[in-house]
Amino acid sequence: MSLSPFSAKPSAGERVNKDMVAVLALERDAELMLRVREGDSLSFSLLLEKHRGPVIHFLYRMVLNQAIAEELAQEVFLRVYRSRATYEPTAKFTTWLFRIATHLALNSIRDGRNEKLQESLDREVVDGPVRQVATGEPNVEQLLVRQARLLEVRQAIESLPAKQRAAVLMHKYDEMEYSQIAGVLNCSESAVKSLLFRAYEALRARLAHMA
Repeated sequence: MSLSPFSAKPSAGERVNKDMVAVLALERDAELMLRVREGDSLSFSLLLEKHRGPVIHFLYRMVLNQAIAEELAQEVFLRVYRSRATYEPTAKFTTWLFRIATHLALNSIRDGRNEKLQESLDREVVDGPVRQVATGEPNVEQLLVRQARLLEVRQAIESLPAKQRAAVLMHKYDEMEYSQIAGVLNCSESAVKSLLFRAYEALRARLAHMA
């Protein structure tokens, strides 16, 4: 797993395509939210269907409790709906959405509402004898090793301070740009880069044995 926040620059064509997709997504989400402002409940259902999964996934990685993540996600979309009358598309919809989600997650962590669940790897249950055939697919042992490594990475991310964890999750897993993360965390892009630098340095030190 590459932990560096810096990567090779995309080509001009890739940047244009990415920008076009981003603009279209912005227009679509903003259009739906403006319809919600006008009283269109179907548009809110479409936004909920599109963004509920990513929001719950982000919140779960923040609070480490599925039930609390789902409860917080419900509050996120409740706040979105309550804010419909004053909504203005001055920022990307997902920036606004994740700003609400991050605020609630940080409050939850500070309030101590979530307790870390003791998680263990699920034991593999294999019906009948295991045939050791070279099929190109990972065997049970390889899957368990992979799960163990992923668990260790996840635990390392969980050990980060809350704002660093939020920045890493948005950057690495939700593939947000620095500018969008800055909008969510209400800080400058340089502050985001500083958060990510400290977070990735901490992760490199903790996971050095996996390199």
